[in-house]
Amino acid sequence: MRLGYLRSLALLLVTVIGLLSFTSIRWDIHSHREILKQVHQNDSHRGQEMLKKLQDIEVHIEKLVKAINTRISLEERQDLKVKKERKVVKKLYPNSALFRNWGDELSEEEQKEAEGLFQTYGYNVFLSDRLPLNREIPDTRPPKCSKHQYPHNLPSISVVLIYLDEALSIIKRAIRSIIDKTPQRLLKDIILVDDHSSNEDLKEKLDDYINLIHEERPGLVKKVRHSEQLGLTQARLSGWREAVGDVVAILDAHIEVHVEWAEPLLARIKEDRTLVLTPVFDNVRYDDLTVMNYSPAADAFDWALWCMYESFRPEWYALKDDSQPGKSPSVMGILVVDRLFFGEIGALDGGMKIYGGENVELGIRVWLCGGSIEVIPCSKIAHVERAHKPYLPDLSITVKRNALRVAEVWMDEYKHNVNIAWNLPLKHCFYRTNGEIYIGGIKSHKYNSNRCLVDTNSETPGLYECKVAKQKGFHMLWDFQQGKAIQNRHTKRCLEIAQGEDTYYKLIIQECTGQHWKIQNLIKDF
Repeated sequence: MRLGYLRSLALLLVTVIGLLSFTSIRWDIHSHREILKQVHQNDSHRGQEMLKKLQDIEVHIEKLVKAINTRISLEERQDLKVKKERKVVKKLYPNSALFRNWGDELSEEEQKEAEGLFQTYGYNVFLSDRLPLNREIPDTRPPKCSKHQYPHNLPSISVVLIYLDEALSIIKRAIRSIIDKTPQRLLKDIILVDDHSSNEDLKEKLDDYINLIHEERPGLVKKVRHSEQLGLTQARLSGWREAVGDVVAILDAHIEVHVEWAEPLLARIKEDRTLVLTPVFDNVRYDDLTVMNYSPAADAFDWALWCMYESFRPEWYALKDDSQPGKSPSVMGILVVDRLFFGEIGALDGGMKIYGGENVELGIRVWLCGGSIEVIPCSKIAHVERAHKPYLPDLSITVKRNALRVAEVWMDEYKHNVNIAWNLPLKHCFYRTNGEIYIGGIKSHKYNSNRCLVDTNSETPGLYECKVAKQKGFHMLWDFQQGKAIQNRHTKRCLEIAQGEDTYYKLIIQECTGQHWKIQNLIKDF
């Protein structure tokens, strides 16, 4: 009885000691041998057997401890080596937008490759090429959307993807997401419209990928290639003409669609074919390609006919259901429309050049031709942000030209407001009845700030954003009546013209000498 108890105690202690050796890598050998000695005294024969077994166990445990210590030492040295290697990697592009929040682990060669691709495409192609084509993106729809039930007999859809010198992996991922997340019975075709890209990857390599898809879905993907660069509007028209589905979705190629993106769009058009719809964009960051959730908002525009996000009308918020469609003045460029109705309203203005304004033109056209535009919160598309666009280094010229065309075609007497927003005629200033003098084009939205003339207590007047001038307490208010002096309300000095040393006349601020002014453009508050 006593021997069995001692044996159990010894084995228990050996087990505990063994466990302790794994955690602390230490073993009190002296205590262990005292136990063995007691066992031996109680039963010499059995004690000797047990002593031998325990000695064998001790040898094995000591070997195990030694191996663990060696392994830990090797891992510590390896970790230290990796840390040292990481420390010595030189940051080649510390000012690049690509590497602000990404790329710390890249070697110098990888940094060169990533930065070169970034400068070409405006987003992180280095990372895109290493991500799965069918990567999972978060479901960012309003919670109620997943509970919506849609009819089975929905219209079919053609998806048009527009691109110019896009990265191959980005286009492949867009195609893959559309195939994976659109019910096969609804997806009629995918039309790729190439606006005369120069990228060699978009020829044979893209064709190879299309052929691979056709093994699964014969004839699903079609390609249209322009023989010269025609711009976004013409590319969208080319895709629409090629489409055969009941509904056509005209998208950028740098997108990934979310789960159940098509059903809410098709269900809404089934209810009303005169609707032009837009999904809600999520933003795919250009550096790390993570998806940022964007909330539903209307696609509005200012007097310069430049698009911006704006709140829905109050009645939408009164519904207390953010999964419901919201009315919108325009679209952001991506649109979904009944294919035949689109033709009935004249589709898009083919006279729009390169980039900019075509979405606003469509918005005005739809509303004036008996249709309406809605944003569909339950349809979400992840849209890759670009650091720069591929069309032209400076798009302001084409954006201005397109805006003025829209104003001339559609806006009758209101086109004067568009001209003012673009500072036409050039260099008129504007006097506001509250005392501010605006220089340059008029900004017409609460998000923007006009430029105000201020008295800086020097001879030369200052030009600051009006919000900044007000915050800093600059002297920005002027008293004026037609045919009289322009006098600063606080300093009492006058805005006048004087001849400089170079014989040219210039605008100055000085003690009033009796100069009189007439200002053609007077801005009154509503």
